[in-house]
Amino acid sequence: MKKSKLSLLLVLSLVLSMFLAACAGGKDTSKDTGKKEDNKGAATEQLADKQELNVLESAEIPSMDSVMSQDTMSFTTLNATNEGLYRLDPDQKVIPGVADGAPTYNDDKTVITIKLKKDVKWSNGDPVTAKDFVFAWQRAIDPKVAAPYGAYFMEGKIKNASEIVAGKAKLEDLGIKALDDNTLEITLVRALPYIESYLTFPLFYPQNQKYVEAQGANFAKDAAHLLFNGPFKMTKWDGPTGTEWVMEKNDTYWNAKDVTLTKINVNVSKDPQASANAFTAGEADITPKLAQAAILSQFEGSDELLRYQEPSIWWLKMNENIPALKNVNIRKAIALSVDKKALVEDVLANGSIAADFLVPKGFSFLDNKDFRETAGTYLKTNKEEAKKLWEKGLAETGLKEVSLVYVGQDTETAKTTDAFIKDQLEKNLPGLKLTIESVPFKIRIAREDKEDYGLLMGGWGPDYADPMTYMDLWVTGGGQNHMEYSNPEFDKLIKAANEDLVAKPQERWKALQDAEKILLEDDAAIAPLYQRSVNLLVNPKVKGFAHHAFGPDYSYQWIKITK
Repeated sequence: MKKSKLSLLLVLSLVLSMFLAACAGGKDTSKDTGKKEDNKGAATEQLADKQELNVLESAEIPSMDSVMSQDTMSFTTLNATNEGLYRLDPDQKVIPGVADGAPTYNDDKTVITIKLKKDVKWSNGDPVTAKDFVFAWQRAIDPKVAAPYGAYFMEGKIKNASEIVAGKAKLEDLGIKALDDNTLEITLVRALPYIESYLTFPLFYPQNQKYVEAQGANFAKDAAHLLFNGPFKMTKWDGPTGTEWVMEKNDTYWNAKDVTLTKINVNVSKDPQASANAFTAGEADITPKLAQAAILSQFEGSDELLRYQEPSIWWLKMNENIPALKNVNIRKAIALSVDKKALVEDVLANGSIAADFLVPKGFSFLDNKDFRETAGTYLKTNKEEAKKLWEKGLAETGLKEVSLVYVGQDTETAKTTDAFIKDQLEKNLPGLKLTIESVPFKIRIAREDKEDYGLLMGGWGPDYADPMTYMDLWVTGGGQNHMEYSNPEFDKLIKAANEDLVAKPQERWKALQDAEKILLEDDAAIAPLYQRSVNLLVNPKVKGFAHHAFGPDYSYQWIKITK
């Protein structure tokens, strides 16, 4: 799901610099000190005696193994309890985590040397060393482990990753070496324009080899089988089916002195109204993302409502393993049939915007221009054209009707959205029958990975600050494709943008925009629906809550509770 570099510590890449210049970022604008000065200079806010935060989430945690995780819920929790080389601060700047300052590069920026802090420890007291990163990265690319993000995130970027996946190189050939306990050397296939934001991603967190191997199959099955090196440690979690968990301040964290919260209690609440009621009753300080107009209207104008446009896109995936969905006209008909305007204004009614594109608005910038300014729009709602294409597609396939399994999630928001889409598709495309299966988040991910669906409501939040985080999802055989889409011309453009055009930003931009056109207008591989607006209820006494434009959704380590 995601921000080159600090003026003093790390300098954010040009892409991220442009992003930050045009986007408001995710910082809570209140003072982080826990005190606010009035116009006479007197302190009007003080820290509460109890620094305990109560949070509601709408889904369980599928995995706490940083190598095996692939979703925002897991990444956000890992971000609270663990730390990689770098992380995002409340202003979306990349700052050192375990790293001791900025990386250094060779002349062509393909070899990166990173020094590590010497006072970083695991929650069992073991030191965090360069070897912990080497172990985790090798485990992530190991075909035997089959990490869902490993090949997708590393191939074509980290030296020998592709060769390891193909069985032509050994794990120890991966482009990451521990020069000593506190020095890492990373070798890339070629320079990456988004390298610093890329290295913040949770897949690249360290893992303690001795501990992981001693736990075996039990590693990360629950809180008792985990180690932590981040701001908090998990003291209660019963595993992927657990609906509550507790994180407490990690006193072994290298920067524990600057962490004020002592405890975070998290409970799963899939009913938005129940979440709002709990918030109003003072039982929750932060709610899940809310999308119901009836609920949001109760808090409109209140300082308790936090709203922001996030760069996440939601779409229908169409599994081309299904005979009917191999037909491009049937896919186009589905993509054109949903009234997106009604979806965002009447069903969601939360500030989300209709998406006739893949790369979101307000996310990627080059020469101060949004990617969307010079890119096209595709698959706008057109019900009459949809019917014509549907009839043409049925004639081409010899089908009179099409029955598909539609996989969605089990939250109330998801159920409402899915019912609207089902109604739209069945009304506009005679002969289409959809069976909705509403499943927990973890099951939805598993169904997607196994391609066990016809249509699937999915979405994507960026993993790093570049359009490529959306575009390379769809390459032939890609680790996140999971719908058998394949177009050699699309693959060629993505390959060029990743290789020959890396040092030619304008040409690279054009290649990515051409690829987007092929994916949507020519092939209708997916049906984009909306770019989400986030609406949260946050207790005004909670200061320093940070939300992020890519990677983990939130950071809790800067939060302070005021009186």
